Amino acid sequence: MKPILSVKDLQVVFSGFKALKGVTLEVGDREIVTIIGPNGAGKSTLLDAIVSKSPVAAGKVYFQGKNITNKNPYEIARMGIGRKFQNPNVYNELTVFENLLLSLKGDHGIFDSITAKLTKKKRDKIIDVLEIIGLLNYAATPVASLSHGQKQWVEIGMVIAQDPTLVLLDEPTAGMTPEETHATGEIIKSLAQNHSVVAIEHDMEFVKQIAERIIVLHQGEKLAEGSVQEIQNNPQVIEVYLGREKIDVDVAART
Repeated sequence: MKPILSVKDLQVVFSGFKALKGVTLEVGDREIVTIIGPNGAGKSTLLDAIVSKSPVAAGKVYFQGKNITNKNPYEIARMGIGRKFQNPNVYNELTVFENLLLSLKGDHGIFDSITAKLTKKKRDKIIDVLEIIGLLNYAATPVASLSHGQKQWVEIGMVIAQDPTLVLLDEPTAGMTPEETHATGEIIKSLAQNHSVVAIEHDMEFVKQIAERIIVLHQGEKLAEGSVQEIQNNPQVIEVYLGREKIDVDVAART
């Protein structure tokens, strides 16, 4: 089966500095891939390059077999790639329901979206998304009054309301409580029933909760790729990222 996303020898250069040095990866249909690595490894830059937020200097990005390298970001979004950034980008003064309504595929403009007639199809779609993100009981709640974690869930909902084939999540659990982090993992696993997911994350417990495959970046290059167990036992990954002490603790906990 052909991959949904294929990145080949991707390079991104900022003022002579190579932020990505020839990264290659693939993401399969309804697969969860997590990307880890130290700060400055190029993780967010990789997502930026996929959606043309950062220009690709060399290499190619293919989505569903089509070359999307350096296409306009809005074209890439319309093709079916949804991106969530590190900080929640939501409308605090609006309700959870209204935020999702604004994001429905094909709707444009805040006033037009909110004042347009709410069809049964749109309402059902929003209810489906609310159930996925666990905020059905908060539909009429202003986003400003939600917790940080709940705001993150609203933005995840805004992404999936656009019906993307591929969802890119940049540190989706940043600033969350342990309970919110676990709930986010369950949300992402449910997303994978109908979407491919790529998630950048630092919390290794969360990575172990969701990951089907892990890619490790270091200094703009792919250092390793494999299952949770393979990555945890990789000497290079231990040295540059995970740390010997943390691995010993994880191994002891399993024995």
